[in-house]
Amino acid sequence: MKRRAIVLTVFATILSSLAASNQPADACTGIRIKPKDGSVIAARTMEFAADLQSNVVVIPRAMESVGTAPGYKPGLRWKSKYGCAGANAFGASVIVDGLNEKGLAAAIFYFPGYAKYQEVKEADVGKAIAPWELPTYLLGTCSNVDEAVGAVRNIRVGEVVQINLGYCPPCHYIVHDAGGRCRVLEYVDGELKVHDNPLGVITNSPTFDWHVTNLRNYVNLTVNNVPPVDIAGIKFGGFGQGSGMLGLPGDFTPPSRFIRAVAFSQSALPVATAHEGVLQAFHILNQFDIPKGAARGVENGRPVADYTLWTSVSDLTNHRYYFRTFDNSRIRMVDLQKMSLDAKAIKTISMAGQEVIEDLSDKAD
Repeated sequence: MKRRAIVLTVFATILSSLAASNQPADACTGIRIKPKDGSVIAARTMEFAADLQSNVVVIPRAMESVGTAPGYKPGLRWKSKYGCAGANAFGASVIVDGLNEKGLAAAIFYFPGYAKYQEVKEADVGKAIAPWELPTYLLGTCSNVDEAVGAVRNIRVGEVVQINLGYCPPCHYIVHDAGGRCRVLEYVDGELKVHDNPLGVITNSPTFDWHVTNLRNYVNLTVNNVPPVDIAGIKFGGFGQGSGMLGLPGDFTPPSRFIRAVAFSQSALPVATAHEGVLQAFHILNQFDIPKGAARGVENGRPVADYTLWTSVSDLTNHRYYFRTFDNSRIRMVDLQKMSLDAKAIKTISMAGQEVIEDLSDKAD
């Protein structure tokens, strides 16, 4: 009974610590898969503590857009060269995660405690956009990673409050292209930082270069089982499969998820085709699915709990956007090559839907 009381006290302390935390959970994870056929697959989970009301939007070519500068002033104006598709948030005509017809993918990831956007002087208002508008701008105007990096160096991303959230979202970004190149874009101390990302992996805070350095703490991990050791004439072997990965962190913190994302995406057995790569990416991201209640914090004085709203996979070679949601784990897809990219208006495709359970009782032999 005494031992049980101690365990309950420790558990209560953990819960109290969670409740007292002022840092909301942030738990998105991104990976990349490269099948043998030369295709490139970019995938991610989207975690948040509230429903972002996401749907898939298809933005056609020649769409004119105006960015939002600090103070809600009209900012950068641009006209899309390329059609693109991806998930939005709060019904807005912006893409927070998606790809374009040239095979460029761009996505937002939460970056709390580190994101500090650029100063936007009066002379720079015409070059400014809000943090959540950056992926839409890049997908509409760039065909590859090099163009995306060049474009982002010529604009200003400023501090703008997102009305639905009530604050300016702290973000960093990942861009992939059909050639397999990848960069991470971060605004730290008011300056743009561009990181080469050969791993194709991203999570959240701290900065990307910190995560790469942290990989050195896990160089002992291996996909092969550790061979038995002899101690004082007694042979000790591991318990079943997986002893080479002993010590792999399993919690939901960004550093731990980064390590797991590298371990699983780099150790995955090669697949032959893009179709197989899409399915493999979904399987890997199963390891990062967060159920409601497992990651809690306090935001604006109220308790919040992150969970996996949706998971997406972008086939950058065949220009297809796949997704599944918390309410419906069936994989659905939008094929950009089947969409009218010269349409005059943005199209919206609902991500809503409930899980369908198939009853196979009457199919028994």
